[in-house]
Amino acid sequence: MTNETQRMPGLELWGGVECTIVRLGDEYRDQTVETGHAGRPADIDLIAGLGIRTVRYPILWEAIAPERPDACDWRWTDERLGMLRARGVAVIGGLLHHGSGPRYTSLLDPDFPEKLADFAARAAERYPWIEMWTPVNEPLTTARFSGLYGHWYPHRSDYPAFLRALANECAGTLAAMRAIRARIPGAKLLQTEDLGKTFSTAPLRYQAAHENDRRWLSLDLLCGRVGKAHPFHDILVGAGVGLAELERFESGEGRPDLLGINHYLTSERFLDHRTELYPGHEPGGNGRDTYVDAEAVRVKRLEPDTGIGPRLREAWERYGIPLAVTEVHHGCHRDEQLRWFAEVWDTAQQVRRDGVDLRAVTLWSMFGNVDWRFLLTQRRGFYDVGVFDARSGTPRPTIIAAAARAFAKGEAFDHPVLDSPGWWRRPPRLYAWNGRCRPLGSGGRKLLVTGATGTLGNAFARICGERALPFCLTARDELDICDERSIAAAIADHRPWAVINAAGFVRVADAERERDACMAANADGPEALARACAAAGIPFVTFSSDLVFDGRIGRPYREDDPVSPACVYGVSKAEAERRVLAAMPDALVLRTSAFFGPWDRYNFAWYVLSRLASGEAVTACAHAEVSPTYVPDLCHAALDLLIDGEKGIWHLANPGRVSWFDFARAIAAGAGFDPELVEPLDAPSERTLTALASARGAMLRPFEDALAEYLVLVRDSPELAPFAEAAE
Repeated sequence: MTNETQRMPGLELWGGVECTIVRLGDEYRDQTVETGHAGRPADIDLIAGLGIRTVRYPILWEAIAPERPDACDWRWTDERLGMLRARGVAVIGGLLHHGSGPRYTSLLDPDFPEKLADFAARAAERYPWIEMWTPVNEPLTTARFSGLYGHWYPHRSDYPAFLRALANECAGTLAAMRAIRARIPGAKLLQTEDLGKTFSTAPLRYQAAHENDRRWLSLDLLCGRVGKAHPFHDILVGAGVGLAELERFESGEGRPDLLGINHYLTSERFLDHRTELYPGHEPGGNGRDTYVDAEAVRVKRLEPDTGIGPRLREAWERYGIPLAVTEVHHGCHRDEQLRWFAEVWDTAQQVRRDGVDLRAVTLWSMFGNVDWRFLLTQRRGFYDVGVFDARSGTPRPTIIAAAARAFAKGEAFDHPVLDSPGWWRRPPRLYAWNGRCRPLGSGGRKLLVTGATGTLGNAFARICGERALPFCLTARDELDICDERSIAAAIADHRPWAVINAAGFVRVADAERERDACMAANADGPEALARACAAAGIPFVTFSSDLVFDGRIGRPYREDDPVSPACVYGVSKAEAERRVLAAMPDALVLRTSAFFGPWDRYNFAWYVLSRLASGEAVTACAHAEVSPTYVPDLCHAALDLLIDGEKGIWHLANPGRVSWFDFARAIAAGAGFDPELVEPLDAPSERTLTALASARGAMLRPFEDALAEYLVLVRDSPELAPFAEAAE
């Protein structure tokens, strides 16, 4: 370690709010609006409360001056930036975030640089206390998506448009920083870019080399490195970027003070001419060769040279400019989000020890994002959770927030899910042609899951396996939930970090004549487990039902509605809720409804399909509405809440309300059967509605989306193939 490295201050934790304003045709999408951040001033306190002292924050051109350059509305930014400043949080001001500017300009506008500089001057005059600026976020990425791939405005798909857009963005950055520094002499440029690398098979090395030269182009321009010998000099000139335009960069005046490296698991690509090895992948090409553009992280031989560590070292060796990781986000389940954050943080510490001047790691999407997995081109309303889960309207801290508080203080952070590597380190990620790989072991702290013979227990076992969460699934002969000594022995033997109770009496109709057995399994057992977990100091999760309600309220039930069971089964679940929370107030009690799933035959959806496949009609109740719940979604959400450390009563059901009759008809239609084969039962005088809603946040996707996935599995699964054949 050099003396210079020894003198470096500690690694800082920064924050960032997903703030993209992107134009799609004549419409704009604003992520601060779609995530709700725009209307929640209290979010600033949540950021500051994590111990974050620097934040990337929007001062976006399209939002402030949408109609005319001289008609600026600063009210929102005045409020938010003032709050950050009052709380001692430094701001990195972003002026254009994946955008093309207001309607009076575009990335292909010859006057774009001057117009951006004019706005930058106004922003600097307004906020002279901001020292660090990012005039254009990820210029190369934005130019590719807007000029080469046609996703965003101006929706061009040609190389000259891509290069013109990129040259304009870089010229705009240079002009904007001149304007800012004329008003704030010490202002610094933090230039961000999504930095990946392209790998390839031997016949495609020329294409990989081209893309690897291209990935540096925005930074090379700003650093004055695009001279006549640069691989892209003649390409730029040939695309119409004039020599005079290139000469403006040669002085290196645009050299960033800090390089912001954004890196995602799919940032690195592998080009493979062997298209037959990738069933389901649509081949592309460059006009000369046809190939598949695959994810490098799924190619085993590339493991030593993929990931954020090698990319940070490359950037440092190429430019010698201090670095920051300016976006860390992973749209996945909570354990994978935590593993990614922890891996990036640990990697950052390691590259600093190796002598790289890396200043900070930035938690991105503090309040999540909407539809980014579709590059914002589809309005699906798909919310990816960030550091906070904002789906309820009041952001809820996730486990990432707990890790952030620790890292911001320079402290270590531990959680049982970190005992296993992320999916990008596990063998199942690999493309099939990689060859056989030794599977990972099952070491690590375990979850204890009861209910080995039931739908829910087996679903948890399957999903814990997929998510690399070590577990033990117990049957009654190993753990009798009604026997305190059996519970104590199982906890002592397995030493779990949490217990999930998926056991219970599930036959609703039989409960009326088997009341004692139902109460024992559904109330006595969960209470005994809760007492044991409270004594052991470990989290406990158990499941309740929509049938704790009588269905007469006339709307979907929320968590705070009083229980009113109308059957023995409902009474047993309501009693379990009361007893469990009395024994262990920190327990997590999950109310759910009407299971259906692809992995067993004991659910209504399977019943409907099996009858229809046999040519028989189906009768279903048309007067009782429920919230059918897709078991895989339920298990994933339950695990996320457990990992987040949540407690109390939550409603977990796929949003939507449907009668059993309409549910059956939707199944029939989706599977290719005649919906008229489903007939309603005679309706009694009174209708019931036990559908569930949540005041704490809708954790599951809409019912229609879940049913669509279920039906795909019905068609594709060998076990369910007879249904597909019957439908055909």
